[in-house]
Amino acid sequence: MKTTIHWFRNDLRLADNPALMHAAERSAVVPVFIWNPGEHAHWSPGGASRWWLHQSLMALNESLEQIGSRLILRQGDPLDVLQELVNTAKADTVVWNRRYEPALIGSDTAAKQGLAEAGIAAKSFNGALLFEPWEAQTKQGRPYQVYSPFRRFVEALPEPDRPTPAPKQLAAPSKWPKSDRLDGLGLMPSIAWYTGMAGAWRPGEQGGAKRLKAFINGPIDTYKEDREFPAKPGNSMLSPHLHHGETSPRQAYHAAAKRLKAATDKDQKKSINHFISEVLWREFGYHLLYHFPQTPDRPLREKYDAFPWIDTSTKDGHAALAAWKKGRTGYPIVDAGMRELWHTGWMHNRVRMIVASFLVKHLLISWHEGAKWFWDTLVDADLASNTLGWQWAGGCGADAAPYFRIFNPMTQGEKFDAEGEYVRKWCPELKGVPNKYIHKPWECPPMELTAAGVTLGEDYPEPIVDHKEARERALAALSELTDGES
Repeated sequence: MKTTIHWFRNDLRLADNPALMHAAERSAVVPVFIWNPGEHAHWSPGGASRWWLHQSLMALNESLEQIGSRLILRQGDPLDVLQELVNTAKADTVVWNRRYEPALIGSDTAAKQGLAEAGIAAKSFNGALLFEPWEAQTKQGRPYQVYSPFRRFVEALPEPDRPTPAPKQLAAPSKWPKSDRLDGLGLMPSIAWYTGMAGAWRPGEQGGAKRLKAFINGPIDTYKEDREFPAKPGNSMLSPHLHHGETSPRQAYHAAAKRLKAATDKDQKKSINHFISEVLWREFGYHLLYHFPQTPDRPLREKYDAFPWIDTSTKDGHAALAAWKKGRTGYPIVDAGMRELWHTGWMHNRVRMIVASFLVKHLLISWHEGAKWFWDTLVDADLASNTLGWQWAGGCGADAAPYFRIFNPMTQGEKFDAEGEYVRKWCPELKGVPNKYIHKPWECPPMELTAAGVTLGEDYPEPIVDHKEARERALAALSELTDGES
């Protein structure tokens, strides 16, 4: 019997896995995952992603065992590992689903060329996106840099293929290669700071399927409005499952499309369409990353290379960045978001925009610093989405918010967390502060603060910057860069 090596990467699922399906239909299959953080260059998976990956690999192996297979774990250079596995298992083909990060494209190209030179067939498939990044282009044959026309273009393409079921069985090779131990990959943090994440998430394909079903059966109907309020369970919470490939974008898209066809209420249809738009926004991120591979490290709008960011190696710059990371800025909605991130490995989408704006506009700290912190602490840390989001907040990327659009953290809090429920959850020291002052406790009368058990500067920090002064400083920095152009 022929044998195929299936190389798992960010497609940690059995259902709707094109490469795995191809392998299962032609031969015996050796599933393998190769841990090689060096191939990611300086965007090696962060602490939260590694914790999630450990759990997901464990879940994937359990699923494989249920269909008569197992997951082989290895470490090292992918080409070297694959060639050794080919020889051991007497395989004639290696298959995988494509990746789109700049460094990983290079790694995969080298692996494909090396295998071909050794006479081994190597085939890759699209298991991570609805559309390939090169399928969308303007009338001038260029990549899109604005979301709306990109969305219109891909919506006019043929509908994505329907997801395929998981194989019921995988034929085993005549000889199984040896596997490294999961614990030996060193994915779990040495300090157990991930206990909050463990309580909030169920990594793995089954966890993703359960999350998708729960969302489609309820929250998607009011998604457009409820997703803006951090105290409401209005988000899909699918992003980490999509990033690690436990849920495919085709599964999410077609589940929503099916719900849309059955919808009768106008507002319900708007909400479902809004979710589909967010799935396409993810596609837009990969489109940009593929065509502009420099953007994880440099702004798409090159003039922002010269923006006068604060030096975080100085005492004041370091202290400001540390206060932001720890949720000690003195602005409750910002601090609540940063504490939610540290505890759960996730942050509400509206609050992500608020904390990002605060870092780059109020503190004048580069979006690079924010992107690096999110990369290390988010369980859904995705290079395409992370880059798109931070350059949007910094006003220096595609479809970006203008730099002069500076979120007011007090009014944002009052609009989207009017009762202070979200703030009180993550900043419990403020739980007794009246709603009127929950987003600006420094304006609370001293007697009411005392009654709430709060002493500013002790129980909760005073604002590290004044909003008005910070806004004026940011606009002045922009004017210096653009000579007054917006």
